[in-house]
Amino acid sequence: MPDILIIEDNKSISSMLDEALQKEGYKVKKAFSGTEALFILLQSKPDLILLDLMLPGLSGEELLPHIKDIPVIVVSAKADILDKIGLLLKGAADYITKPFDMDELLARVAVQLRSRAKAAASSMLYYHDIALNTDTHIVTIGGREVRLTRTEYAILKLLMQNSEQVVAKLTILERINSDTPDCTEDSLKIHIHNLRKKLRAVSSKEYISAVWGIGFMLCEKY
Repeated sequence: MPDILIIEDNKSISSMLDEALQKEGYKVKKAFSGTEALFILLQSKPDLILLDLMLPGLSGEELLPHIKDIPVIVVSAKADILDKIGLLLKGAADYITKPFDMDELLARVAVQLRSRAKAAASSMLYYHDIALNTDTHIVTIGGREVRLTRTEYAILKLLMQNSEQVVAKLTILERINSDTPDCTEDSLKIHIHNLRKKLRAVSSKEYISAVWGIGFMLCEKY
């Protein structure tokens, strides 16, 4: 269930948005000033923000640069096209002018959340119960995080991109070279050994098989 933060100092508009969004099944938090919104954002990360511009404390324009990796729909009475263009160029995902049609606003919210979900899915690699996020570099097995070095992460990512296929040693070294230029054929064996050990510690499974004289492959073994 997506979380939406409403940043709006007009209490009647805030309540109207809150009610409509909750009817659609969204979780809602509200802030009535830019400074209150900034405090909330330091504590949590919503899936989408509805942002008014004329706020007490920090204005919407001042707050926008502090919002990272969250789609923002500006909801404002400012109708000037230059205002809209400027805010979109500064990172807003969409802009709707007050007064607005609620159905249109809800449709825009749905579109932004759908786009966010697609982007998140495209950044994930899965193999059985292993999940690797290429944006955050976080690896989990069955929901439990596995702490990997930069080189171990690069090796696992490559093997997951070619799961159940043999990846030659030289191919591994060439493909991970930009991320870990210090990895050599001799040290690769050590990195693979450590990676296997870390995956096994969390899952009790053997995921990486050596193909003698060729390379390695990702395949689940008990």
